[in-house]
Amino acid sequence: MNPFTLAKIALRALFRNRMRTFLSVLGIVIGVAAVITMVAMGEGSKKSIKEQMTAMGTNAITIMPNQSRRGGVQSESSEMLEEEDVIAIRQNATYINGVSPMVTVGGQAIVGNNNSPTSLSGVSADYLKIRNYEIEDGVMFDDEADRMAKVCVIGQTVVKNLFPDGNPIGKTIRYKSIPLKVIGTLKTKGSGDFGQDQDDVIFTPYQTVMRRFSATTNIRQIYANSIGEGYAAKATEEIMTILKERRNWTKPTDPFRVFTQEEMIQMVTSTSDMLSLVLTAIAGISLFVGGIGIMNIMYVSVTERTKEIGLRMAIGARGRDILLQFLFESVIISLLGGAIGIALGIAASETVKLAMNWPMSVSVTSVVVSFGVCFATGVFFGWYPARKASRLDPIEALRFE
Repeated sequence: MNPFTLAKIALRALFRNRMRTFLSVLGIVIGVAAVITMVAMGEGSKKSIKEQMTAMGTNAITIMPNQSRRGGVQSESSEMLEEEDVIAIRQNATYINGVSPMVTVGGQAIVGNNNSPTSLSGVSADYLKIRNYEIEDGVMFDDEADRMAKVCVIGQTVVKNLFPDGNPIGKTIRYKSIPLKVIGTLKTKGSGDFGQDQDDVIFTPYQTVMRRFSATTNIRQIYANSIGEGYAAKATEEIMTILKERRNWTKPTDPFRVFTQEEMIQMVTSTSDMLSLVLTAIAGISLFVGGIGIMNIMYVSVTERTKEIGLRMAIGARGRDILLQFLFESVIISLLGGAIGIALGIAASETVKLAMNWPMSVSVTSVVVSFGVCFATGVFFGWYPARKASRLDPIEALRFE
């Protein structure tokens, strides 16, 4: 029996039981739509995070004290970063074209009756280049001329919160009762790596924060920029060598950790991939349940049509024809549900993207794989009932009541 005839017989049988067919298709639709939506959510999040981190500069390098666990408690090494480390890297590193410390304190910035709970970050002028910030109005402070000066550069969120009615250049912000003169504003940058507002920032010379706000000589982090793509590994090795030589370090463990932006992207992407896999596996359970529903319906169909199977065999139908007939029915249910589920999943992804502003990305691969899985589901869950039908004894089948 040719495939077209088998398909016609299968469709006729399915339309005879519309409600049963609809419910079987519905199980596959829900499963496929869930898988498409979950994969789109995971891929969209991964793509968005990668774009945001890349926008911050693929050549960026972060240096911080090493951390270890003792008795289940995370602790830093006894070695802390200092201003002399920044100077040593700036003077001796050949694969670096910018370096900046970061010292941060928390508090509220106040202007008149307006206030903004914003952290104050002490950096050097190179920080803007390293983190891809740009000056919109005014100037950036100078590392030498403005050393320990009470001046600052602010982001657009701070501008909106503290200066809603005018130009902030030349005006004063009070931070922990210390006045800071605004000498520049930054261009809008948007959300950062993990959704933080990169425009909600106040930058001031790092010596100002260290001496006037935190009274410390330690530096929490140092940011640097390699001279170009492909030099991050050499720059990392060079930085670590400089830091060890300053301390005459001979221990087997490194005193500091050095992260490149490429490593950060890989780490976040790996975590996002794992999350996507978990979400897809959870959604795949719905598809599995839909497949069980198909198998159940096919068993019922075989039982109800036992006499029909016996009659077909009596007039010359082979076991293979009977098997293919029921297998066609199972595959048609699965593929129909898959097609509707893919359309519904794409529509759901777009709806979530527009309504919740969540990054969604439906890939062609996920659509093709979903359709292939639907075909495999139809064959897998329809095979055993079809095989049972093909092995019925024609005489016994004709006697079935």
